[in-house]
Amino acid sequence: MRNIRASKQAKEHILEGEAFLKENGQREGVITTSSGLQYEILEEGNGTGHPTLNSQVKVHYHGTLLNGKVFNSSVESKQAITFRLKQVIKGWQEGVQTMVVGQKTRFYIPYNLAYGKRRTGMIPPGSLLIFEISLLEIK
Repeated sequence: MRNIRASKQAKEHILEGEAFLKENGQREGVITTSSGLQYEILEEGNGTGHPTLNSQVKVHYHGTLLNGKVFNSSVESKQAITFRLKQVIKGWQEGVQTMVVGQKTRFYIPYNLAYGKRRTGMIPPGSLLIFEISLLEIK
């Protein structure tokens, strides 16, 4: 019974996310990649190089669901995080590689580049995720 409910919930969130991305992709300044990731640059950076999958990066981020509910935020906790880029979800892997140090970007990550059809903590199955990410350092 739980699997049926989760599957129905995932389908609803996927359809909601797809509708949002279709409309959002038409806004000025929003870039849509071939994978379906969307992003808009909020603040230009001053760096010249881009991180690679093997790079270790230091970022501040703020993650919300489509309804605006915050599920995780280094900004709120005032603790920037450092990690190897290949260790995070595909949407982050692709998106952060477009950034330079000092840049702040908002990413709209479809479910298939995030956690797919499974529930992860406070994130319901099939959810589109919205992240504002500031790239502080490439190590």
